[in-house]
Amino acid sequence: MQQWIKEVARGKRGARDLAYEEAKQAAEAIITGIASPAQTAAFLIAERIKTESPEELLAFTEALRNSSETLSLSKAVKDAVIDFAGPYTGRHSFLATIPVSLLLAGNGVPAFLHGSDALPPKYGTSIKDVLDKLGIPSETNPAQTAHSLEEASIGFAAAETFCKPFVRMRKIREEIGVRTVLNTAEKLVNFSDADKLMMGAFHRTAIQKMHPVFQRLTYKEVFIVQGAEGAEDVPVHRGSFVFAIKNGEIDSFILKPEEYGLYAEEAKLNKPLSAEEQAEKITAVLAGDESADTEYERKQVIMNTALRYYLFGHCTAIEEGVRTAEKQLKEKAGLEALERWKASFTRP
Repeated sequence: MQQWIKEVARGKRGARDLAYEEAKQAAEAIITGIASPAQTAAFLIAERIKTESPEELLAFTEALRNSSETLSLSKAVKDAVIDFAGPYTGRHSFLATIPVSLLLAGNGVPAFLHGSDALPPKYGTSIKDVLDKLGIPSETNPAQTAHSLEEASIGFAAAETFCKPFVRMRKIREEIGVRTVLNTAEKLVNFSDADKLMMGAFHRTAIQKMHPVFQRLTYKEVFIVQGAEGAEDVPVHRGSFVFAIKNGEIDSFILKPEEYGLYAEEAKLNKPLSAEEQAEKITAVLAGDESADTEYERKQVIMNTALRYYLFGHCTAIEEGVRTAEKQLKEKAGLEALERWKASFTRP
């Protein structure tokens, strides 16, 4: 391990990117525990300062995949399921991806979420915390998670249940307290073995830098948005870049909420929100609340649901997706999907 630390920790002028095979050896040493905690911390910090290359990110992603369990799904569900990869650091703003995924599930579109207890550097509110408040078991094993996807078209994986090395690495990550290559790699492990992925990133440059990684992973359709807090949820107080990666090609467009009557002032964005407040907002929006207190969240849910219907081919235009999402909220389809999800854990 020392040789790989030396290469990435030689300083601003001397550090170099590791070749894929070199990075794979370093990643496997860290993930399997062969590297000591001190070596792991040193490597991750050096990588953070140098910034990881696409080859290094790919190596860590594949090493994590090799140490993870994946869901056993029917072909119909596997072909249709969408992996929504949010940041494991958690969020301070509204986790729209939860109610959006419930609306998709209510329309028969399988949605898969994953995460862990919040990690550094943000330590925000995690999806896992919010699902617990909504009454959804968040520590299910792969068989239980697969069952909920088959029965209710929605599932959640606690990363540390599916990938045991995350348990050991958590302490190191908490002690160093900074973002590392693991913060991106963990989102790409693909516990559901999905062909379709949607995730977020902070900057366009980061999105373009990730493009080579997806040429080597197994996804057939990838969409990356310039989302709220680097998440897969677009905000509705500004426009967002949406990048599509298919067949090795990358394309993009700018999504403008005002073009769909869904703009909301940033002042109406409620944050920070605790897990309990998140659950209350989600329940209110899904119940059809159209008050000023939920204006931002309601518009964000409609915008993100419509965008996902459009991107993944379930409607021909975003405007059609908006109408579908609005209709679902009026009919409380998301609440029904939430109840089906809860019930899936009690049925054999």
